[in-house]
Amino acid sequence: GIKSRMGLCGGALLRVLVLQMAWALVGGQVRYSVPEEAKAGTVVGRLAQDLGLEAGEPEARRLRLVSQGRRASVEVSGASGALVVSSRLDREELCGKSAPCSLRLEVLVERPLRVFHVELEVTDINDNAPVFPAARKNLSIAESSLPGSRFPLEGASDADVGANAQLSYSLSPTEHLSLDLHKSNEQNSIPDLVLTKPLDRETMPIHHLVLTATDGGRPPLTGTMELVISVLDANDNAPQFDQTVYKVQLQESAAEGTLVARVNATDPDEGINSEITYTVANFLPLSGKDVITVNTRTGDILLTSGLDFEEVNVFDFRIEARDKGTPPLSGHCRVVVEVLDVNDNAPEVLVTSLSVPIPEDAAVGTVVALLSVSDRDSGENGRVRCTVWPPAPFGLVSTFSGSYSLVLREALDRERVSEYEVEVRAEDGGAPPLRASRALRVPVSDVNDNAPAFSQAVYTVLVRENNAAGAELTRLWARDPDEGGNGRVSYSVAESGGGSSVSGGGWRPASSYVSVDAESGRVWALQPLDYEELQVLQFEVRAVDAGEPALCGNATVQLFVLDENDNAPVLLPPAGGGPGAGAASSAASGVVAKIRAVDADSGYNAWLRYELWEPRGKGPFRVGLYSGEVSTARALEEADGPRQRLVIVVRDHGEPARSATATLSVSLVESAEASLAAAGSGSWKVALSATEGGSSASGTTTNVWLVVAICVVSSLFLLAVVLYGASRWSPRSAVLSCPGPTTLVCASEVGSWSYSQRQSRSVCVADGGGKSDLMVFSPNFPLPAGSAAKEMQPDVPALLQTVSGAPFLPFSPLAHSLAPLVPCHPFRPCAF
Repeated sequence: GIKSRMGLCGGALLRVLVLQMAWALVGGQVRYSVPEEAKAGTVVGRLAQDLGLEAGEPEARRLRLVSQGRRASVEVSGASGALVVSSRLDREELCGKSAPCSLRLEVLVERPLRVFHVELEVTDINDNAPVFPAARKNLSIAESSLPGSRFPLEGASDADVGANAQLSYSLSPTEHLSLDLHKSNEQNSIPDLVLTKPLDRETMPIHHLVLTATDGGRPPLTGTMELVISVLDANDNAPQFDQTVYKVQLQESAAEGTLVARVNATDPDEGINSEITYTVANFLPLSGKDVITVNTRTGDILLTSGLDFEEVNVFDFRIEARDKGTPPLSGHCRVVVEVLDVNDNAPEVLVTSLSVPIPEDAAVGTVVALLSVSDRDSGENGRVRCTVWPPAPFGLVSTFSGSYSLVLREALDRERVSEYEVEVRAEDGGAPPLRASRALRVPVSDVNDNAPAFSQAVYTVLVRENNAAGAELTRLWARDPDEGGNGRVSYSVAESGGGSSVSGGGWRPASSYVSVDAESGRVWALQPLDYEELQVLQFEVRAVDAGEPALCGNATVQLFVLDENDNAPVLLPPAGGGPGAGAASSAASGVVAKIRAVDADSGYNAWLRYELWEPRGKGPFRVGLYSGEVSTARALEEADGPRQRLVIVVRDHGEPARSATATLSVSLVESAEASLAAAGSGSWKVALSATEGGSSASGTTTNVWLVVAICVVSSLFLLAVVLYGASRWSPRSAVLSCPGPTTLVCASEVGSWSYSQRQSRSVCVADGGGKSDLMVFSPNFPLPAGSAAKEMQPDVPALLQTVSGAPFLPFSPLAHSLAPLVPCHPFRPCAF
């Protein structure tokens, strides 16, 4: 880049040289100047013109340079006679450090022969960078050197001359060293390295610096030299231990020659300054020098004899580490050897006080026992930890060192656990640990904290009426988990615990019907029960223990009296306004009268059916089996006679069945309208009368649908009987008392029949849940106002029960065509 710039400046220089050559010709000599590194072909000067030759003469007169014995860097152009550069001009190669650099040339011209002297000056350019004698220089400086110490360096050289060879120096940044320049000649300076801050070999043993030389050219060129400064060690560091105090624990059973510890000291110096020896001194107690020794080279502390914890349990001494420098330096440390006791004694557990039995209502925190725990060993071997097993309901509380209290942590319940086997375990902190234990028997005394409890809150008892006085009805049992008198239970009927209203009016206490055995809980009947007088007896039985204070529990007994067929049907007087009062009726097919009867019993015992006994055979009348309606079976004939006497038997479904007989007299009377009609149509009418009358009957259509409904319900009922009987492998037992809520199922009124007006009561059997009887109201008694029927499907198993071996079947589904069933409160009338 420098040479190219110099070539660009050649034209300007040539104009200057023309003036110089003109001056030289006058003096008889031609002078030219050309910068070094000029490109080949560069015109140095118009030599022919400067020598006064005309155009064409240089070639004709053979203008040329005379050889000087070395390769010429310039030549004369034959055509133009100009002096041009023929090869590279290097001023440093031609003249070295000489300045100025001038070349003397001889130019020869023939015809006539003539010699000219030409002086060519090669000017310098900054084409050489400063160069140090070596790229790297190693120096050694002792770390003990003081600030201000000087260390001379070799300067750089530059092949250029003049300003291009004027050098300056700089040093890479460092806080320890700096440069100081001093003149070596008129042109250049020589740098010295000056120590500004003491060196520390242990911190930085080697410093790497760069010395840079810069010349005065434009642009300047630089040269560098790496300075590697090694810091020489001085014994300026004393040995240092890893720890100021070494603490060692050693069991007294350690054998002779055991390595107690290894101390280690380091010296950051090097060479002989870092070689260390160890010595031991200042034993406390003095007997330690006979037990412990230190290896002077490795620092190993060894046992020289056995230890005895009971004699000496701690050794305290010092170790010195000394280097071999001049003068030698030393460091110290302290060693503490603690002799550990061997765990050769097991803990001891003593019971100093025991308060048993403990009442089950004792408060949490109650102290049950006091214990003393000790261990003859020391340290961890004598430090005892105590626990209790099982961890509940007792716990240990440390009162002071070595003393414990066994206290109650949780509430006790003698009925759950009546006695505890408690084990107090002690374990010391040795390795391996030694253990001891002490067993304690803690019985729990009873308190009256449990009231008698019946197995069920409500007992349902089924009893047939007409029972014998003194018969056992049921047995109650209340459990009291307490012991002794606290668990001894006596039974009684609560004075205000129940009773029943009787059908005749008034209220009678339960104690007039039943009594309870105080010890066994058996319930006895004081008198025979009559279903028609009493259907349900509810009373409370109280169970009281013998504790102080006494606790009690109650149970409700619902005594349901089961009906027996001990009442025969009773005929009701006829109602006015019907055919029985003399009204005319069609003789073809119509209701003549209706027999009305009631039965004081309930259920099947009150389910009535009507049969025509007389006349037998194909008479003109018939009776509805369940309705009691007397109607014509066919058209009346003249042969039937004017009067008919009908005997009707009303029978219930009880076992055995009971019955009543009704006699009905029918008179046939021909009316005037009947005579006129007979004359025209061949038919006639009669007037009927009877000794037993009834209410107006429903139409024939109602009877037909009623028969169809009864058949359908009967079929479903028989199917249910078969399925239910198949699901039972054995017949039901007699009715006994059983638990469970009572449910009354009722059927709505359908038809115009008369049945028991009694309310049905919930019943149970011994092996099942509560069952329900069904009942209907007689049409003679109006339904409660505002009541609504709640439909529910009848439960088939509830329809099939056994009472004393006899089928206990509700009659209402058979009598009523798909009558809706509703649940009722056991002691309230049904609502439809």
